[in-house]
Amino acid sequence: MEISHESQNLQLKDRRLDALGNLSGLPDELICAMLDYLTPPDIARLACVSSVMYIFCNEEPLWMSLCLKKVNGPLQYKGSWKKTTLHLETLPSECIEYKRKPLQFDGFSSFFLYKRLYRCHTTLDGFAFDKGNVERPNELSMEQFDQEYDVEKPVLLTGLAECWPARNNWTIDKLLLKYGDTTFKISQRTPGKVSMKFKDYVSYMKEQHDEDPLYIFDEKFGESAPGLLEDYSVPQMFQEDFFDVLDRDSRPPFRWLIIGPERSGASWHVDPALTSAWNTLLCGRKRWALYPPGRVPLGVTVHVNDEDGDVNIDTPSSLQWWLDYYPLLADEDKPIECTQLPGVTIFVPSGWWHCVLNLEATVAVTQNFVNPRNFEFVCLDMAPGYQHKGVCRVGLLALDESCLENMEKNMSCDRDNFNYSDLTRKEKRVKIPSSQESENHEGIANGVSKRYNLWKHCFPYDISYLAMFLDREKDHYTSPWSSGNCIGPREMREWLFKLWVRKPGMRELIWKGACLAMNADKWLECLVKICSFHSLPFPNDDEKLPVGTGSNPVYVMDEYVVKIFVEKGLESSIHGLGTELEFYNTLCEVNSPLKNHIPTVLASGILHLENGSYKIDFWDGKEVPDVLAKCNLIPEKREGGVFPFGVRSKKLFEYRKVGSPEPGPGSSAGSSCIWPYLITKRCKGKIFAQLRDELSLEDTLNLASFLGEQLQNLHSLPYPSFGNSTVSDVEQVCSFANGMDIDFVSRKLDIPAEWELVVRTLSRKKKDVYSRLKKWGDPVPEKLMEKVDAYLPDDFLKLLSVSEENGMKRVFKPLSWIHSDIMDDNVYMETCRPFGTNGIAAVMDNGSVNGHGNDGEAKSWRANYILDFSNISIDS
Repeated sequence: MEISHESQNLQLKDRRLDALGNLSGLPDELICAMLDYLTPPDIARLACVSSVMYIFCNEEPLWMSLCLKKVNGPLQYKGSWKKTTLHLETLPSECIEYKRKPLQFDGFSSFFLYKRLYRCHTTLDGFAFDKGNVERPNELSMEQFDQEYDVEKPVLLTGLAECWPARNNWTIDKLLLKYGDTTFKISQRTPGKVSMKFKDYVSYMKEQHDEDPLYIFDEKFGESAPGLLEDYSVPQMFQEDFFDVLDRDSRPPFRWLIIGPERSGASWHVDPALTSAWNTLLCGRKRWALYPPGRVPLGVTVHVNDEDGDVNIDTPSSLQWWLDYYPLLADEDKPIECTQLPGVTIFVPSGWWHCVLNLEATVAVTQNFVNPRNFEFVCLDMAPGYQHKGVCRVGLLALDESCLENMEKNMSCDRDNFNYSDLTRKEKRVKIPSSQESENHEGIANGVSKRYNLWKHCFPYDISYLAMFLDREKDHYTSPWSSGNCIGPREMREWLFKLWVRKPGMRELIWKGACLAMNADKWLECLVKICSFHSLPFPNDDEKLPVGTGSNPVYVMDEYVVKIFVEKGLESSIHGLGTELEFYNTLCEVNSPLKNHIPTVLASGILHLENGSYKIDFWDGKEVPDVLAKCNLIPEKREGGVFPFGVRSKKLFEYRKVGSPEPGPGSSAGSSCIWPYLITKRCKGKIFAQLRDELSLEDTLNLASFLGEQLQNLHSLPYPSFGNSTVSDVEQVCSFANGMDIDFVSRKLDIPAEWELVVRTLSRKKKDVYSRLKKWGDPVPEKLMEKVDAYLPDDFLKLLSVSEENGMKRVFKPLSWIHSDIMDDNVYMETCRPFGTNGIAAVMDNGSVNGHGNDGEAKSWRANYILDFSNISIDS
């Protein structure tokens, strides 16, 4: 049939405007991003709206995202992400398996969708190359590695895995035979925890056509498949790891099994906590790209939270970066590159940016480690603040203009050594000043050029240089802890303390790290002043670091313990010490048997910085010291009160604090130059945390009996009267609520004053309970946090049994002293002979190692002291 010339010239009508309406002006990338926020049922409905929406709503990357958001646990791929998602929706099988062919539409094209489709189906045979610029020495001694490569530059090493069983056993087929039913963790940029049986994952590898495929990245493979740990050994030059001193439950993740198909990989990142890493490939080929510290790759954006220093990185997938960004780079801006082959190990130094692309199905093992060369960088990364974290990752781009001007005065730069491509590349990452900040384009260009020169030529990855960017006003004990840190604050203190004890030959290095991470030099200076004032012996070398447990600097000396109160700022600290002193005074007044199991208080006071010099005021908890009066830190009014910062004042302070914003660094409550302290007699023995796994069943039962007996003694203590003024005090405190519980405050409670304070406090705490639980992180499951309101009463008065006697309201549930912090590190235990001559366990004076005496005979342990009563309170 002949085709007329007229029909050949007919052009297809663009259906975009009619099909999308007002959305037609949006770029396709934005439309796809918007669809990602919808649910699968909404996507299904939207697909029926128009032909173009049908195309957008049937994209496999969209359904992959929807599926991974929904799944939280085991996943089984069903041949397509749409089908897999529909299975998760528990739809009838006839709906999922409906065999209608996909609809086809002409008159619509999308370069964005085309590029994504290309990435999903491209092959990477031509991506490998023999000539890389990562050094490959034939032989490398430990001394050469330490001097030339460790922390300095990456290196490829051969021969380290030749004797490993994994060299022959870690292929996809062999692993499938042995570990087919083993479940491994899957890595993907989703909030849920996805896992797959290995046999299901291998099926997925063969069927998928994803641009950023799922890949196994499992840090707990040694638990799910212990036999894998026997198939390899850590190369000698990487065996020293300072995190080894921590228990398995305390140390951060450090080793990973990595398995992935073609096109999978790791996008641009810097390894956690600025650790170094080694990666050995057992099967397949990987392409690596690396930049030195501070050289942020094109297309990558780094966000550093200015409150807690949490670091977030926005980056394209590794495949997208190589296809879309790599071709734009000038030769001098290209990364250091190499192709890793089976049996080859690559070393990635601390702070180096790196990106990995699997050119075919690969199996690898990797471990991160801390050694003497990168230890200070790891400590620096856990220091409070944010600017130093930004500089460690993005160099001088992390600084604002005023900081750059100061840097410019101290450093010389080659102002002419850059080209147009460099400048263009920089403009994509540097925030352009507004019209108020810069009057013309020339000013903008000069600013960009200035920042580029500093970034390009003047960024030494040196610990002394990087430490210049620490915020010296921030302190480890009072600053927010970044959720992105590899370990928690308590674990970090425990880690440094254990290193100090177990590696005495490296104390100079450990001290430097402790000064960076937790201001150890500052707190040691405070300790020395306290010891001098009270004529106590100065700490010896073993005692210079605070112990890891607790949330305040605590120094355990030969015969005494010094605790400096700093947690949550001055106002919380002074109430903590005031309450503890009032509690100890109560024990002495009534001669409670609990007093025999509380460390004896030797002295207490307030250390403060005045005109650049340390001063100390003796304080026994009574009256208001002048140093506190000067900073307007006066407690709530109390008639006849002996302890102005005691338990009653603390209760009112806690009520006022609930839901209120944290005090700023310039406020009296957040003062950083006044520190209460307490000196007690040292307890002999060990804390329960050190003995948890050693105690016999009998010792554990005796511990429970001891705690029950002492809690009974605690609850039988008389508590201070709240007095008739409490009601008015509460009303006065409520006036500072900033509208947070106006409805509750307006309701007069016809109950005793002390209970009115308790009920009001609980009601106010309930308002932000979810946000406070969220800050705790992993210890509280997300699902439980979401339903926490369902577990709390709508009216806390329902918890009380109120009756009226002689015209007075009375609560039949009395108040009592509550120790809210009896944890495994607040119970001391001492060794004793299992059976004495009279049938009673006898205390032993000699030392012990791991629960055994010098003759190897097993010992029994008994509890003797309860510590830390700063969190004592009066409650129900």
